[in-house]
Amino acid sequence: MKVLAAMSGGVDSAVAAARAVEAGHDVTGIHLALSRNPASYRSGARGCCTIEDSNDARRAADVVGIPFYVWDLSDRFHADVVEDFMDEYAAGRTPNPCLRCNEKIKFAAVLDRALGLGFDAVATGHYARLETGADGLVELHRAADHAKDQSYVLGVLTQQQLRHSLFPLGGTPKPEVRREAEARGLRVADKPDSHDICFVADGDNAGWLREKLGDRAPNHGGDVVDDATGEVLGTHEGTYAFTIGQRRGLRLGRPAPDGRPRFVLDIEPVSGTVRVGPREGLTVDRLTADRPRWCGTVPSHLEGTVQLRAHGAEHRATVRVLGADGGPGGERVEIDLLDPAQGIAPGQAAVVYDGSRVVGSATITATARVRTGS
Repeated sequence: MKVLAAMSGGVDSAVAAARAVEAGHDVTGIHLALSRNPASYRSGARGCCTIEDSNDARRAADVVGIPFYVWDLSDRFHADVVEDFMDEYAAGRTPNPCLRCNEKIKFAAVLDRALGLGFDAVATGHYARLETGADGLVELHRAADHAKDQSYVLGVLTQQQLRHSLFPLGGTPKPEVRREAEARGLRVADKPDSHDICFVADGDNAGWLREKLGDRAPNHGGDVVDDATGEVLGTHEGTYAFTIGQRRGLRLGRPAPDGRPRFVLDIEPVSGTVRVGPREGLTVDRLTADRPRWCGTVPSHLEGTVQLRAHGAEHRATVRVLGADGGPGGERVEIDLLDPAQGIAPGQAAVVYDGSRVVGSATITATARVRTGS
């Protein structure tokens, strides 16, 4: 096959490209230039879109012995990922930009262009496995190395995208990948993994949002109030500085009467009100979600598990897929958690699993506490 290897500049994508070559594919390496100003993105081996990363990817392609190109997708990335990130926080939600990047950039814009250029598949260094099911559909499964499993952020991929994807590292533990990189002479063998959000240069999300959003309504200042009593405990400069479950940085000045820590329980971006309360106020066992994306056949009812954040725990759950009006259809997903969760915010992705297989994902719109005795 003709394979396009997406090379971020890290060890995983470099070894994935090398394995694709070793498997007999005709491989071309590409690096995605995602920043209009690379110096403003994370550097020091902590990002995936800097000039430093581009140079690391080029050197790795030279060692592997494949052609290498840089594709400028910075405008598309800014519109589909960065602007989406700002809009979601402005609406009081907590987005996952890496998941959105996979959906809109790596497996949409890149794959579409690759197919248009005559490539058969795109290979990446993600830790996930692909299998062909008894029904002939390509299934997305968790990686063998569960500590590095990235199937959560790939839960947005459709069957068409999975059919044109390769994940060469899915069956390999991360330490073995690093040893293989060293044996292949790849200088990125010891390069640290990327962390946090690549386009927030210093890791200060709240500061970045304050600078970018400014006085954009409804992110004006407001009150921090006690969820139980309604008492105003303090003020803030913008709801974008908060997320559900947050404990630090509340700047309340005085402890709760019982001495227990307070957590952010709710964010009301229109009024600017941030509600805080005890940890137990974070517990939820019912989720409503929209914008579902299914990896294969659309389910109507499923007893399985859901994962609610990257590298988070699995929760046993009952999943129902409904129409917008509550009847048959596929626009709305309702999830009952048999294992309650804490600190779940609208905007997060709920990724549905059947065993190790990813069924699909949806974006959480609301949470609720139903079984108060559980």
